[in-house]
Amino acid sequence: MAVHKSAEKRMRQNETRRMRNRHIKTSIKTMVKRVREAVQEKNEAKAKEALARIIPLVDKAASQGVIHWRNGSRKISRLTRLVNTMGAKS
Repeated sequence: MAVHKSAEKRMRQNETRRMRNRHIKTSIKTMVKRVREAVQEKNEAKAKEALARIIPLVDKAASQGVIHWRNGSRKISRLTRLVNTMGAKS
């Protein structure tokens, strides 16, 4: 347990940040799932709309340091490629 006042504050800050990061990561996972489901359903409009919503979310998470910037770029690239190949097939 923390003894110093500054250590107690650091613990409070860490917990707040942990909860915020967890919320952001969960939101990203949910949005990725929505994009993949739309592609599975072969609903191109729904997939593009979901992709347009997830890109700023991932970019912001990467810029804030919640996820690594390369991880964010990789997610965006793979989802964009998935949606674009869906359009080429139909």
